[in-house]
Amino acid sequence: MTFLEKIKSPGFCTNVSKVAIPFFILVVVVSLFMYSWSDIFSGNFSAVIEIHFSDGKWIPFFGYKIGISVAYGLWMTAKNTK
Repeated sequence: MTFLEKIKSPGFCTNVSKVAIPFFILVVVVSLFMYSWSDIFSGNFSAVIEIHFSDGKWIPFFGYKIGISVAYGLWMTAKNTK
């Protein structure tokens, strides 16, 4: 089956979301812990907000992760669709 035929199959979009949403949450949590480990555990959430989310920084922070998660969800769903 080609990729376009797999996309047209019923339930493809729901399966993509079943893969992409948990992967997105995992990537966001891991990313926050990687770059702000000490601030998170010390309770300094204002520093975390300043580093990742203020002044429009949230757009690339979430944008790349959404793109990666959707691509991963499409790839895994297409790979496992028969």
